[in-house]
Amino acid sequence: MSTISIILTTYNSETWLEKVLWGYTMQSHNDFELIIADDGSTNETKNIIDKFQSEFKNPVIHIWQKDEGFQKTKILNKAIIKASCDYILFSDGDCIPRNDFVATHVKYQKKGNFLSGGYFKLNDFVSNSISEIDIKNQSCFQTKWLLENGLKWNFKLIKLTKNKFFAFFMNWITPTKKTFNGHNTSCFKEDLIAVNGFNEDMKYGGLDREIGERLFHNNIRSIQIRYSAICLHLNHDRSYATKDIWLNNNNIRQYNKQHKVVAIQNGLSKYLNNEA
Repeated sequence: MSTISIILTTYNSETWLEKVLWGYTMQSHNDFELIIADDGSTNETKNIIDKFQSEFKNPVIHIWQKDEGFQKTKILNKAIIKASCDYILFSDGDCIPRNDFVATHVKYQKKGNFLSGGYFKLNDFVSNSISEIDIKNQSCFQTKWLLENGLKWNFKLIKLTKNKFFAFFMNWITPTKKTFNGHNTSCFKEDLIAVNGFNEDMKYGGLDREIGERLFHNNIRSIQIRYSAICLHLNHDRSYATKDIWLNNNNIRQYNKQHKVVAIQNGLSKYLNNEA
């Protein structure tokens, strides 16, 4: 059995997914199970996944559901049930991992905790400039390469440090909260099941933070690895985000925080006896 299950969400973003999968072929820790949680993409996504099947130590698992609008929480819950490992790493099909990304999550996993990572966001031009070669030689994770390829200097570039001592120090002093971030978080599967997984009453906006808040209510704490586990976030639009959806999600979060809710009703339990 693999040491860790990796769940990547995607929806009709074949170009970005291909770049991300190249990133996972370069991992220093390659004993992982890769699950693509597909929220209704066309066959083009399946074709990309099929192309990569021979690139990994273990077969890539593709979980697909019919396109019925933004149903990320639903496909995530199905993917959690399918995961064969005790420990799960969550990221997205638009986040390219540095070659020590998986190894970092494996190294810092700790019972009673989840790991809270971040990302470095790119603009359109740089996102499109990254090639397979840039990922394989890891040049796209270097400040010099990014600046030469259209990125403007900003303080957040220090996230890309490879100095482990500096990264540890920055993890310690950063004011950023240790939240559950769907693009870069890992935790134990049993802890997800205990809170009944992702809340399927929620659409885009805070759905990952909400499950993290329920983990807190269940005495699961978080460890900051924002400067240690690095991924590059490729730019894209979010046409599925609306004011009404945000308002509904915020209301759910406020209620659950006020009442210290641990396990929600509309979660992964419906799939436990009938695997997706």
